[in-house]
Amino acid sequence: MAPAPPKTPPPIRPSRGLARWVPLALAGLGVLGPGAGPAPAAQPPDLSPYPPAAAEERRWVISVPTTPAAAEDLRVELVVGRTLLVDCNRHLLQGSVAEESVPGWGYPLYRVKGGSPVVSTRMACPDQAQRKEFVRLAGSPTLLPVNPRLPIVVVAPKDLEVRWRLWRADPRQRPARPF
Repeated sequence: MAPAPPKTPPPIRPSRGLARWVPLALAGLGVLGPGAGPAPAAQPPDLSPYPPAAAEERRWVISVPTTPAAAEDLRVELVVGRTLLVDCNRHLLQGSVAEESVPGWGYPLYRVKGGSPVVSTRMACPDQAQRKEFVRLAGSPTLLPVNPRLPIVVVAPKDLEVRWRLWRADPRQRPARPF
């Protein structure tokens, strides 16, 4: 009598019915949709059209493994900042992210400007305790469309770090009520 084949666990499926854009917690693992497995090993993106970073800058690259059909519902949020020692107040960096075009190619390139002066609330901190925290740029989140054929290239000052989150739209459309 042959041994029974090993049982495989059911695939992990993200919950449905999400009301707004939701971050994909498993995006780094390649889980981009219901029943999707790990993404195949991707080739490193071709960065030859993009200009190199200046001496005081660093170039960051984000590649989102997805299909063109799935990319329509995806957005990448850029989270630019640095880790600082802060107190109980809310801290933000002054700066902005501007979109440029790569000369001769038309590809988007995102350049971070500023990021040095730290602004904060001025509440009294009774315990005077300080902690390390990632302090991001002030302002509205920078949401970028996903193009599966092109990497997202960000040029930022060397003292800043670029992080990102992947957001997906709810597939359902809901009617609005006129008033």
